[in-house]
Amino acid sequence: MAKSAAEAEAAPGTVGQAVIPLVNRLQDIIARLDGDAAAGLELPQVAAIGGQSSGKSSVLEALVGRDFLPRGPNICTRRPLVLQLVRHSASEEWGEFLHAPGRRFHDFEQIKREIQLETDKEAGDNKGVSEKQIRLKIFSPNVLDITLVDLPGITRVPVGDQPSDIESRIRTMIMQYIKHPSCIILAVSPANADLANSDALQLARLADPDGSRTIGVITKLDIMDRGTDARNFLLGNVIPLKLGYVGLVNRSQEDINFNRSVKDALAFEEKFFSTLPAYHGLAHCCGVPQLAKKLNMILLKHITDMLPGLKTRINAQLVAVAKEHAAYGDTVESAAGHGVKLLNILRKYCEAFSSMVEGKNRVSTDKLSGGARIHYIFQSIFVKSLEEVDPCKSITDEDICTTIQNSGGPKGAMFLPEVPFEILVRKQIGRLLDPSLQCAQFIYDELIKISHGCLTSELQKFPILKKRMSEVVSSFLRDGLRPAETMITHIIEIEMDYINTSHPSFVGGTKVVELAKHEVLPTKTSASLSVHKDGTIVGSEIQLTAERGQKSRAVFARDANRRATSEQGDMDAGTSLSGGSQMGNSQFVGSPSSKLHSIIQLKEPPITLKPSETEQDATEVAIVKLLIKSYYDIVRKSIEDAIPKAVMHFLVNHTKRDLHNFLIRKLYRENLLNELMRETDEVLIRRQHIQETLEVLEQAHRTLEEFPLEAEKIEKGYDLSGHATVLPKIHGLSEDGPNGIYTSSPNRYGAHQASHLVI
Repeated sequence: MAKSAAEAEAAPGTVGQAVIPLVNRLQDIIARLDGDAAAGLELPQVAAIGGQSSGKSSVLEALVGRDFLPRGPNICTRRPLVLQLVRHSASEEWGEFLHAPGRRFHDFEQIKREIQLETDKEAGDNKGVSEKQIRLKIFSPNVLDITLVDLPGITRVPVGDQPSDIESRIRTMIMQYIKHPSCIILAVSPANADLANSDALQLARLADPDGSRTIGVITKLDIMDRGTDARNFLLGNVIPLKLGYVGLVNRSQEDINFNRSVKDALAFEEKFFSTLPAYHGLAHCCGVPQLAKKLNMILLKHITDMLPGLKTRINAQLVAVAKEHAAYGDTVESAAGHGVKLLNILRKYCEAFSSMVEGKNRVSTDKLSGGARIHYIFQSIFVKSLEEVDPCKSITDEDICTTIQNSGGPKGAMFLPEVPFEILVRKQIGRLLDPSLQCAQFIYDELIKISHGCLTSELQKFPILKKRMSEVVSSFLRDGLRPAETMITHIIEIEMDYINTSHPSFVGGTKVVELAKHEVLPTKTSASLSVHKDGTIVGSEIQLTAERGQKSRAVFARDANRRATSEQGDMDAGTSLSGGSQMGNSQFVGSPSSKLHSIIQLKEPPITLKPSETEQDATEVAIVKLLIKSYYDIVRKSIEDAIPKAVMHFLVNHTKRDLHNFLIRKLYRENLLNELMRETDEVLIRRQHIQETLEVLEQAHRTLEEFPLEAEKIEKGYDLSGHATVLPKIHGLSEDGPNGIYTSSPNRYGAHQASHLVI
């Protein structure tokens, strides 16, 4: 496999020189992703945090060996600076900014000005702060491969254009970096301040409670009060950290003002540690060279530990983005291409519609969907609602009694007529029309919902096509709803037009009379309505009508007697009158009182007449009710079966069969193709963004494949003898432990040592 440019410039055969440059390349690649795409792809890096004027910038400059960062009395770092140190074999040194690709800055003063310009561009020129990164890569033979992030220093008092909550904002910005397990925290604290109150250590403890990825850096050891030293701090006796501490001597402001070089400052640092007895035996945690080696070793091991998980996350995101890219597809320009794409969309849409109706596509586990909702409407809403209806609930006994008496006309009925039953049962059957039509409307609504859920991601790219398809599908479904409603109306009318009392399930005759007898008549009169032994419906009707006949004859008899009595009375009256006239009719003839007694006045009938109720009427009402319920149940069961069949045939199955052809006829037209297949600007931008993201992730995947297999051996130890730098070696200081093995803290931490790495 061809080596990368960073590897070609690095010394061959050294695992560290292969791994860290590759991570630097990954950082540059992933930096091109936006926030959402880069989420979860945090790479191992070192973040330098500390209070304002804690010496962070001096530490970074000491690691590079050059003066290249803006300096001043107030806040200097106002944007996160991602600094990648790349070791190469040439003697030349230069810097490159990610925002200025291909341009090399050989003058480090020019690098300083570029950082200041970029800072002012985003954060303003009056001490403002921005979260947008500046990415700088420095190539030099005098550095070890390290990636650091210089974050703004914690400040409490706003100055210039800084907002009143500047401290909270900076703390939030710092936590965005150090909260990730992939980040090694370089907590910088000045020695002339109380370490227990260090802002850097307090923030580090929030993000890294067990201190497993925090390195403490104590700066300005040369300005501590006389008679004091930082030995106990460096040994971890005050605030223990598993990765230990490193003590440094920074350049003072006077050194900066007089342009004292970093190399001179490092020479002074070497002399300082070699002359003070308090720091003898602490060579592993004193000086910038030791900090560089420590950072390199820890970062290298951290990268190795994070590598498997990083590969998994990048691969998973690559698959997801590739899937989304495939969904967007390539841009089509030709009319033929538009036509093919439209036909594919229409075919997929109709297949998705049928699959959702049949329950074969995206079966949900948390709610009913598609055809299951249609079945629920038929069985749990329509059928259940009909079964809960009492057909006689809306009919009063008075209504039935009135209907019976009205059907008899002026003569009155001698037998219980069929007309009242048929009138009333037709009325109840007619009530089934509205719920049946509602059922069809519910299914129509469900089909509309299903149509909206088909191929949503594909149609999202073509808003005009989506709108036209929605209109066409709605029109098609409305056209299917009309014949379904017509059929439903016919079904109800058919049931109303022919009352089939010969239906085998219809309850009539002896049985209905018996039921009515037990419901209405008292026990003492039950014998008068006893059923004939032959058990036939005729017999029961004869029994009922016989009583009505007897009643009528009795009435007639009473009328005849009444008429006979009246005639006899008239005759007697005539005789009396005749005799009277003979005896002396002068007493009556011409008398005014005789006219008054001869006129009978009738009451006028009321406008509204109500039938009178008798025991016989109550029995007849009960019989009619039982007949209505019996026949209604027969019709209801028929309707419960016929209506879903009609809706399925005329609406649901019709849509599955003919929707595809209908869409093609309406939409597949040459004059409509360009308009229908026009994508929105948002879709074009999104496709371009997805394409770029896919390319970035593919590049990151290829870079991960270049990681050497030997990187797994780093856990056993990493030889830094080949990483000699021009940073001055501190003479006269012994190295702790056999074979010069560096540990992160005193032996008291045992298993919590950062690593046993050979130098």
